[in-house]
Amino acid sequence: MKLFVIAAVLAVAVAAPSSYKPAYKPPTYSAPAYSKPAYSAPAYPAPAYSAPAYKDNKYADITITSQSDERNLDGSSQWSYAQSDYTTREESQVQKKMQGVKYDSYGKATYEDVMGNTNKGSSYWVSPEGEKFTLTWSADDAGFQPKGDHLPVAPVHEYELPVAPVHEYELPVAPVHIPFNGKGYKIY
Repeated sequence: MKLFVIAAVLAVAVAAPSSYKPAYKPPTYSAPAYSKPAYSAPAYPAPAYSAPAYKDNKYADITITSQSDERNLDGSSQWSYAQSDYTTREESQVQKKMQGVKYDSYGKATYEDVMGNTNKGSSYWVSPEGEKFTLTWSADDAGFQPKGDHLPVAPVHEYELPVAPVHEYELPVAPVHIPFNGKGYKIY
């Protein structure tokens, strides 16, 4: 019987009329209206210096006449460019396995095969005085090796090493002591 009464109360509570409206209604407010500010745009005075004139730039007419850039999946690449003032540059790189130092996570150094790049390239340019320069280089496990006629060269010293003097003399001979028994006979 108690179950029936509870079920009946729940059914009445669920089936409440939909025309129920609360007595309190919250007020609605409209958004405030602000007037636009009335000010004029600022007037800045003219600068006291003249604008830079780039028309006298002597490098303004130099343009790139050719350019290439090639990147390969194996890590090799090559690129080059040439300019209207006859300046050129080209470079290529190849990945290479070489001996090197490798560090583990504890900082211990081991000497083993590592991957590195070997680069080769060249540049050509003309100085403002009209002198022509060519620079070629290679960089690999032997280091950076530039070559060019304009690079300074260390002087070569040719001299003879001093030779120590040779002394020729006879070594002294130590005296031989032969013991005697006091009567003039040798003791053997």
